[in-house]
Amino acid sequence: MSRIWNLEQYAGRTALADEYGNMLTYDLLKAEAYILAEQVGKRCLIFCLCRNEIGSILGYVSFINNAIVPVLLNSHLEKELLNDLMDAYEPVFLWVPKDQVGQFPGMERIHEAYDYVLLRTRYEKNYPLYGELGLLLTTSGSTGSPKFVRQSYTNILDNAQSIVKYLELDESERPITTLPMNYTYGLSIINSHLLAGATILVTEKTLMQKEFWSFFREEEATSFGGVPYTYEMLDKLRFYRMNLPSLRTMTQAGGKILPELHEKFANYAKEHGKRFVVMYGQCEATARMGYLPYEKAVEKKGSMGIAIPGGKFYLMDVNGKEVTTPNVTGELVYEGRNVTLGYAECGDDLAKGDERNGILETGDMAQFDEDGYYYIVGRKKRFLKIYGNRVNLDEVDRLIKGAFEIEAASVGVDDHMYIFVTDEKYREPVKGFIAGKTRLNPAAFKVLFIDEIPKNDSGKTLYKELSKYYE
Repeated sequence: MSRIWNLEQYAGRTALADEYGNMLTYDLLKAEAYILAEQVGKRCLIFCLCRNEIGSILGYVSFINNAIVPVLLNSHLEKELLNDLMDAYEPVFLWVPKDQVGQFPGMERIHEAYDYVLLRTRYEKNYPLYGELGLLLTTSGSTGSPKFVRQSYTNILDNAQSIVKYLELDESERPITTLPMNYTYGLSIINSHLLAGATILVTEKTLMQKEFWSFFREEEATSFGGVPYTYEMLDKLRFYRMNLPSLRTMTQAGGKILPELHEKFANYAKEHGKRFVVMYGQCEATARMGYLPYEKAVEKKGSMGIAIPGGKFYLMDVNGKEVTTPNVTGELVYEGRNVTLGYAECGDDLAKGDERNGILETGDMAQFDEDGYYYIVGRKKRFLKIYGNRVNLDEVDRLIKGAFEIEAASVGVDDHMYIFVTDEKYREPVKGFIAGKTRLNPAAFKVLFIDEIPKNDSGKTLYKELSKYYE
């Protein structure tokens, strides 16, 4: 019985296709998934080293649909970090790219399909798994933190169905992969499009490579997704001049896009008969919680929209009371069947049930306008007190990016803000600019030069990595 996807429903249609001419129809995907699951033979934990390749997606579909619990990790994860995770969770099997098998000497080779290999580990402990536990995803992209989000089958299916509904997905869609599949946003694109019977165009190439756009045009891709950094790069690539007649939809999530960039892409979409959909989500809510209907993309620039079908938003103030007045800041709270079970930090946690009961305090500070559209204004914990004044670090980053069109990341401790920039000539101008904007003593600000702002798989800044430069 299928747990998420009824693959035979689209038998004969192409499910997955890559740039090398490989493809899997829905009925062949079902058959290959069954064969792989038979080799595993039982409900257990399996580590998947993910790439945007057909074999990687085949493994994921097989495990989810056959009650095997995958842990999705980036195939580029450092070996030492991977070993630590394996020792913490003791997976029974690994599903790895063929060219990485040599990293795991002594493991029994069980099965091979589409350049991926199933390996049996030497771990003997089989941790009890909660009946509804479907998937483990890291909240932090490529890091080796042992903290995972526990997603249930209900979470995955409900969120995918909601995405299909509000994006109006059907069998004619041909999304192209632009985000790692071990990242919740990238995975949600796979989940929802397989549910709709679409054809997923699978590539490891990036938007910065000519081969990506050649594949895009040859296969007539209809959509792609991106984080704010993706759209910053597209802006620099003069994306607006590209001839992409097959493109229908661009989606954006993974953080707040600059309002100016939001407006640029919204206007481009409107002028060219395409859809630009800003979305909001977290791994703790499976993927999506909110979306801005494309018809409102220009009018409501800067907004992340309204709750997805089946979900609900509200704001809570510092006293725990619900905010009912427009344009007043509170912590954003979400309710829905896609709110995940909770976290796991070790193998013993895999037996835990639902610890959230459908309610997620997002940690994001937000406001809603008179029409009920929500706007993220910062993170609950991304604040500093500078000489008694509360300063929003996300707002500082946004102001610098908007004024100077450069990468910037601000961190620090009370009364001491450290701002990192990737161009040395902006150190003094940025310091003067922020001191002026905040009307605070310039002595509180120190601007430091760094070659590159550290980011995770989803393009989000790793602020903790910056602390080593000033502690």
